[in-house]
Amino acid sequence: QVQLVESGGGLVQAGGSLRLSCAASGRPGSAYALGWFRHAPGKEREFVSAISWSGGTAYSANAVEGRFTISRDHAKNSVYLQMNTLKPEDTAVYFCAADFDLPEVTSTDFREYDYWGQGTQVTVSS
Repeated sequence: QVQLVESGGGLVQAGGSLRLSCAASGRPGSAYALGWFRHAPGKEREFVSAISWSGGTAYSANAVEGRFTISRDHAKNSVYLQMNTLKPEDTAVYFCAADFDLPEVTSTDFREYDYWGQGTQVTVSS
């Protein structure tokens, strides 16, 4: 069983920064890609960013490109999402998800991901 636990969310003013963490446990020795998605009230779930197992491939949505950076630390079984220059439209619940089938592919399709965390709330005030 795989567990993903997000942390680091909170309330921040526009222009501020937050760093989200996703800690993974279970299935030791298995490779997986890790993606971040967000879900705002009244909107569909939205891809944010993803990183391959090796870390050699990372991809972010146009809406966050240049402001958000994804990275991973294998020693800590964690993936991070550094979010800078936050905007009110970034307000959402942020989820991390793991894809074990194609660990070197950074998919933007939430259906490709096998396991999901519970989410962490990010609120950006104007």
